[in-house]
Amino acid sequence: MIAPFNMIAPFNTALFTTPSPSPSPSGGSIILTWDATDFALLIAIIHAVIVFVAAVRISSTRPPSSAIAWVLAIAFMPFIGITWFLLIGAGRLPLHRRLKQGEVNRLALERTENLDAVGHSDAWPPYLGTGVELTRRLGALPMVGGNRWRLHPDYDSSFVAMAEDIDLATEMVNVEFYILVLDPVTQPVFDAMARAVQRGVRVRVMSDHVASLRNANHKGTLKALKDMGAEYEAMLPLRPFKGQWQRPDLRNHRKLITIDHRIGWMGSINLVQSSYGLKKNIKRGLHWHDLMVRLEGPVVRELDVIFAADWFSETNELIDLDTSPVVLPDDDDPDAPRDDMQVVPSGPSFENDINLKLFVYLINSAQRRLSITSPYFVPDEATMMAIVTAASRGVEVELFVSEIGDQFMVFHAQRSYYEELLKAGVRIWLYKAPTVLHAKHFSIDDDVAVIGSSNMDIRSFALDMESSLLVHGKSFVDALNKIDDDYRANSSELLLSAWTSRSGMSKIADSLMRMTSSLQ
Repeated sequence: MIAPFNMIAPFNTALFTTPSPSPSPSGGSIILTWDATDFALLIAIIHAVIVFVAAVRISSTRPPSSAIAWVLAIAFMPFIGITWFLLIGAGRLPLHRRLKQGEVNRLALERTENLDAVGHSDAWPPYLGTGVELTRRLGALPMVGGNRWRLHPDYDSSFVAMAEDIDLATEMVNVEFYILVLDPVTQPVFDAMARAVQRGVRVRVMSDHVASLRNANHKGTLKALKDMGAEYEAMLPLRPFKGQWQRPDLRNHRKLITIDHRIGWMGSINLVQSSYGLKKNIKRGLHWHDLMVRLEGPVVRELDVIFAADWFSETNELIDLDTSPVVLPDDDDPDAPRDDMQVVPSGPSFENDINLKLFVYLINSAQRRLSITSPYFVPDEATMMAIVTAASRGVEVELFVSEIGDQFMVFHAQRSYYEELLKAGVRIWLYKAPTVLHAKHFSIDDDVAVIGSSNMDIRSFALDMESSLLVHGKSFVDALNKIDDDYRANSSELLLSAWTSRSGMSKIADSLMRMTSSLQ
């Protein structure tokens, strides 16, 4: 009789022994055994091979910090790490989308030829010409002059102004937002689009597929667009059963409107009420504060190119671009600024991180002053080094961020950079809760600025489709400075002594979440 212990003993090597054939009379059979040591060795070999292959594959396409993070995740959590990498490991959109982007870039170069002839390059600071050439080579759009602008810092009234412009349309209206929702605050824009359709204006509307699904009244929004006769397309749709698939977190984050090739809007706002209509935000009292810029002039044609590229990617329809001679806006206000501007598209449809390269270049070019506003400040190594170096060489650097965060991981990852910035001499302003400061812009010295949809974070640099506006104009920077004054009045300054004395749990959360930012 066999002892019960031997029947259940977890370390009994007989449990790992495979049945073997009995020896034949001729003695030709071979007895094979498989014990625990052999099994463990095989697992170790397989694990080592997986980690080695992952290290070679991942390190060839990523910065060292990102590659190390992925390899460690796969090494310590093989199943989870590999699964997660297969889902979000691809840093670019599918090839067919990148080819479409290349075709639109080629057409843009043809159709914006000589557009920069109305610029004022002789008045640019010495470094700006190189920056303009950098972005043109990577993004295919020139710096153009003769543009009028108006900043709109008020959330709700921005939609009223957009509606008024849509009511002026006679030919076409193109609307593209990361989040687009019909609600009481955005109703004027939807009403204006409906009136435009009734006048015979072609209205095209786009919003990010995943972002739209997460928001209230998605079905009602689509029904309203269909009922009014607008053409709607979801951007970067995730419909696996229809063959529509790419990395799920590669999203189209742009926010823009173009009207008759004459009027354009771009900036940070989403087409949704300031609480986003979400119960969790309403419960916490959160509401968003944004900044949009209204544009007239040749630069609107470049916004048309951005929309045309995204529309082409989703529909295979290439929208006609305006190739008529440039006509500058009427001089009804002779004192109105006419600044040089360049639209800078970026995202995973491009082979280069255009906004990252531009931002780092401009920050390194600052001589006296650098002011940055970014709701999600999770910089890569190059951006962080540029900011710290600027402060260390005597540039007055200030950073406007929110006191409160709407995303736990991003909020704590962002906080992990504050101590290094403060020690370098950067002044950090925390916009008072419960407002989420969602504006995205920065200015350099007296006459160069960038405004748009791009955060100064790893996601905006590598994963999201973004649109930024590079501006040369002292009046534009002066206007941004006044907005910064308002931010400062509604913020508290973060001091190093107070920050280093925060709780140990906060420090742990900040450090841990910082590591996740490299998993891109």
